[in-house]
Amino acid sequence: MIVTRIKPNLYKDSVALMRIAENLLADPAVTRATLVMATPANKDILREAGLLNAAAEGGAPSDLIIVIECANDGAENAAFALVDGSLAGGSQAGGGKAEEVVPRSLNMALGMAAGKQSGSQTTAPSTPSSTANLVQISVPGAYAGAEALKAVKAGLNVFLFSDNVPLEQERAIKQLAQRKGVLVMGPDCGTAIIGGVPLGFANVVRRGGIGLIGASGTGLQEVTSQIHLLGAGISHAIGTGGRDVKAQIGGITMLMALDLLAADPDTKVIGIISKPPAPAVMEEVIARAGRAGKPVVTVFLGGAPVTAPANVHQTTTLYGCAAVCVELVAGRPPLKPLVEAALGQISVKGNGRYVRGLFSGGTFCTEAQVALRAAGIACWSNVPLDQPRTLPDVQRSREHTLLDLGDDDFTVGKPHPMIDPSTRIARIAQEATDPDTAVLLLDIVLGYAGHRDPAGALTQVIMQAKAQRNIAVVAFVCGTEEDPQVRSKQEAALKAAGCLVAASSTQAAAWAAALVTA
Repeated sequence: MIVTRIKPNLYKDSVALMRIAENLLADPAVTRATLVMATPANKDILREAGLLNAAAEGGAPSDLIIVIECANDGAENAAFALVDGSLAGGSQAGGGKAEEVVPRSLNMALGMAAGKQSGSQTTAPSTPSSTANLVQISVPGAYAGAEALKAVKAGLNVFLFSDNVPLEQERAIKQLAQRKGVLVMGPDCGTAIIGGVPLGFANVVRRGGIGLIGASGTGLQEVTSQIHLLGAGISHAIGTGGRDVKAQIGGITMLMALDLLAADPDTKVIGIISKPPAPAVMEEVIARAGRAGKPVVTVFLGGAPVTAPANVHQTTTLYGCAAVCVELVAGRPPLKPLVEAALGQISVKGNGRYVRGLFSGGTFCTEAQVALRAAGIACWSNVPLDQPRTLPDVQRSREHTLLDLGDDDFTVGKPHPMIDPSTRIARIAQEATDPDTAVLLLDIVLGYAGHRDPAGALTQVIMQAKAQRNIAVVAFVCGTEEDPQVRSKQEAALKAAGCLVAASSTQAAAWAAALVTA
C-alpha cells in the first residue's frame, strides 16, 4: 500500500529528509519512502514516479509531502510514527539539556549567533553579527536563489547545497558576490571544508598546507582523502558547484577561490578538480593560476593538456592530483613514477566480457570512463564523456556501461545512493544475471551525511552475485580512518565479501580496464 500525507508549512532541508527516508527503509516492510517539499520541481518528480496523488498535487511549496509504501497497516503506523518523531525532534531522554531551536530565517540565525557570542539571547539584529561570515543554505531550489541573494547582500559567504537554481539566478548571485568580495559555493555544492569545518558530504581530514578548489563534490572528497592518506593535510577545500566553469557563469567562484588561496599564508600548494571548463574559462583559470605565486596542480577529467605556466602542474587522475600536491607541499618535485606505481597490477580474470560500473559519485563515473577510454575501451553511460555514447535505456546496460546512480535518472522519488543503497543493490543483482558481465566496479563513499555502513549494505548482494557467476568485483573506499564509518572497517567488509579492494578511485578504474583487456 502507498500512503501519502501532507505536513502544511513545515520546512526541512533535503539532507534531513534523506536521512529520515534512510531510517524508514531500514524496516524491511517499508519498500519506498520519499520526503520532499511540495515545490513544482518535486511534484514533477513524484508525478513521473507515479507517486503524486490529489492531496500532494494541491500542496504549497512550503508544505512537506511524505510518501511511504508499506507491506501492511502495522508497518505504515510504525513508519509514520518514526517520521513524526524525527520531524518533532523531541527533548533528550531523562530531561537533559533542552534541544536547541532551529533558526527559520537568516535574520533569526544571525541573531542566535550574536546571542551565543554575547552569552545572552537577543532578537535578530538589523545588521549581520561580526562573528558570522558564512551561511549554509539547503532549501528548495525555487527559494534557494532568493536566500542566497539575501546572504550575499548581508556580506556573508554562502555554501549553497540546494540544486535546481536557475542558471541566470546563479550568474546574478555570483556577480553580486564578486562585487561585494564574498564567495558563493554552489548551487548544488555537495562538499567543502573551510578552516577545518566540513560542509555537506565531507570527510575527516587533517589540517595542512594544501588548498583545493572543486567543481565536483566526490572528486573533492577523493582528493582530500588521498592527501590525508599520503600524510599531508588541507587548509581549505572550496566547492564551486558544477556549473561554475560553464561559459554562462565564467568560473566566477573558481577564480575568486584561486585568489583567496593564493593570498592565504597557510596554503602552500593549490589543487583544482573539475571537468574541463569552457574554453574561455579554462584560459582565464590557467592564466590566474600562473599568477598565484605558488604551485598549482590541476586535474580536468577527460580534458586534453593545455599550454600552462611553469608553476602549473597538469594531472589526469584524482590520485595523481593528490600525489603531486603532496610532493610539492613537501618541497619535492613530482615524479611521474610515483603516481603510476600506485596503480599496481591485477591479474584476476573472470567470465564475461564487459565492465559494469555502478557509482554513487558522478566524478568517479567520469574518471572510470577516462581510464577505460585510455585503454581503448568505449563505454556507454547516462553521463557520457562522448554524447554519442549516451545509454539509450538507463535500466539496461549495453556492452561496457558505467552509470552515475546519483543522477536524476535514478533518484526520482528516492534519496541519493550515498544515503540509500537500494537502487545499487537491485542493479548489482541485475548485472549478475547478465552472462556478459565480467567486472562490477563500485565506489564506497564515506563521510558526514552519508550511509552509516555503505560497504555492509552491499556485502550480501555482492556475495550472492559472486556465488551465482565468476564475476570480479572491484571496489574502492573514498574516505579516511577518522570518518564515522572508518575506512579500514569498510575495506575489511568488502574483502570478506570477495571484492578486489583498490586503494583509490584511480587504481580501481585501472584494474577494471586491465581485467577486460588482459
